[in-house]
Amino acid sequence: MAQWLLEMRDEFIKCFITKDRWKYIVGGLGNTLKIALVAVLMGIVIGSVVAVIRATHDKTIERMRPGLGKVLLQIGDFICRVYLTVIRGTPVMIQIMIMFFVIFSNARDGVPVAMLTFGINSGAYVAEIIRGGIMSVDPGQTEAGRSLGFGYVATMFYIVIPQALKSVLPALANEFIVLIKETAVACYVAVNDLTKGGEIIRSQTYSQAMPLFIVAAIYLLLVVFFSWLVGKLERRLRSSDH
Repeated sequence: MAQWLLEMRDEFIKCFITKDRWKYIVGGLGNTLKIALVAVLMGIVIGSVVAVIRATHDKTIERMRPGLGKVLLQIGDFICRVYLTVIRGTPVMIQIMIMFFVIFSNARDGVPVAMLTFGINSGAYVAEIIRGGIMSVDPGQTEAGRSLGFGYVATMFYIVIPQALKSVLPALANEFIVLIKETAVACYVAVNDLTKGGEIIRSQTYSQAMPLFIVAAIYLLLVVFFSWLVGKLERRLRSSDH
């Protein structure tokens, strides 16, 4: 047992202390968190727009009079459906490879490309989360807003969406946790994220187990920590409803 511990200590020193290799992990962790945070914020913006268009179409299209507004809404809904189908129907790994090697083939820094890719990907899932929240809001809230003189768009953004976001906030927080893990595939397009940091250490030390276990442990700690925060958020939201 003592011999095994000494071997593990020496392995740890070789992988992370020697030549300051721990900096690969710290730098990669910073990029992972930045990509996930920017992507989830971008996803909320994209998802909110898509959710409003889809919910508006489902709620009003049958009552709308023929005209330009109805045609534009139908076109917008069609575009949103195509976007949701394509993004949710293809692996994020393929999406980021297309973005990095085809669309942004001249990009030297993969971090902004990863942010954009995961933001677009997240938006497709956030859209359905927010749309469910919008559809769950009492229709009387919309009627109340219209009676106060708000137009449909103002009613949605000032009355309906804030209530919908409150009900889906835990789900959005969980989307951030999922993104943290999904960003691991960014290492395949030269993004120096947490996984890439572990890969660099493996290539330099020829040690297979130690870098992988440490990277896995960091991901696990991140997920446990943010899951704990989401749990606190859910309890606070439940208490504020009483």
